[in-house]
Amino acid sequence: MEIVFLGTGGGRVNLIKQIRATAGFRINSRIANIHVDPGPGALIHSLKCKQDPFSLDAIIVTHDHTDHINDARVLIEAMSGYALRQKGVLIGSRTVIHGRDGGDRGIGLWHQQKAAQVYTAEFNGRKKLDAGKGSFEIEPFWLKHDDPSTFGFRLHMDDKVIGYISDTEYMETLGGQFSGCDILIINCIKPEGDKYDGHLKVADVMEIVKEAKPRMCAITHFGMKMLHAGPAKEARRIEDQTSVRTIAAKDGLKIVV
Repeated sequence: MEIVFLGTGGGRVNLIKQIRATAGFRINSRIANIHVDPGPGALIHSLKCKQDPFSLDAIIVTHDHTDHINDARVLIEAMSGYALRQKGVLIGSRTVIHGRDGGDRGIGLWHQQKAAQVYTAEFNGRKKLDAGKGSFEIEPFWLKHDDPSTFGFRLHMDDKVIGYISDTEYMETLGGQFSGCDILIINCIKPEGDKYDGHLKVADVMEIVKEAKPRMCAITHFGMKMLHAGPAKEARRIEDQTSVRTIAAKDGLKIVV
């Protein structure tokens, strides 16, 4: 199984300046090829990194924010063969699939109908899905973010467990929920606390990793302060404190799990 980090940037400033791409990451396996959180540039960086968008079997969008959802529609059109047939699985938060408070859906019905199956992430255990080459299971967990239906997940596929903690405030439950992962990918937007809630800092990641004890941790989704601090240096601090191998992802990085 291979994980390709197509973009490792996050936050409002980086979203516009694109110092790091906001393209999310892709999981390639014998069961399914899955694009997670395809923000602006996901299509372009897929092509740049030789990740065929037509070979996608599933798309996961953890919440309805531009840096996570912007390119989801065009990738759905690729996954469904120029939107000419129903194919693949779309997994999204409740606001992505259904909208909230009378607002628009993050992904409209026309694009949703191009997927063969649409699953709204629910927090009540595993969901088995089949994208056409075999089945995988996703185990969503609620995260505390300003989109109230934001989720992270444990993905069970190819005898591996991939954990992903998307944007969230720190919660004491996270370490236990994401235990037992072969790799745990964590959005760590800032090196230290500030007045803006809703995202993890390095000290939070340390606490999560100490309890979760994954075989490997990868931090990504860096804001400007994190980029100035040096993600690789912060990853070393996490590794020193937790004794878990920790990698600061870079745009275009490929990891074999």
